[in-house]
Amino acid sequence: MMGFWASLLVICCFLCLFRVARGPTASDRAVALDILGITVVAFCVLMSINSGKDFYLTTALVWALLNFIGVLALSKFLEGRGFDD
Repeated sequence: MMGFWASLLVICCFLCLFRVARGPTASDRAVALDILGITVVAFCVLMSINSGKDFYLTTALVWALLNFIGVLALSKFLEGRGFDD
């Protein structure tokens, strides 16, 4: 059953990478990068469930926080606003 979810996540990663490469606008690329980050977090959680080690959950939490901050910074950049606004 884990193989099904892992393969589904890999397909989702490739679709997001396709959207990043071929997105018509910069906001489409930003959304695809956000979804790619969420997919990586889901893959870390799946690895934690599969292996029984909580190191992957810590990695997922850090990745989610960095992804959130990165998407906020990218969206402010795309709006043309500074980081201190």
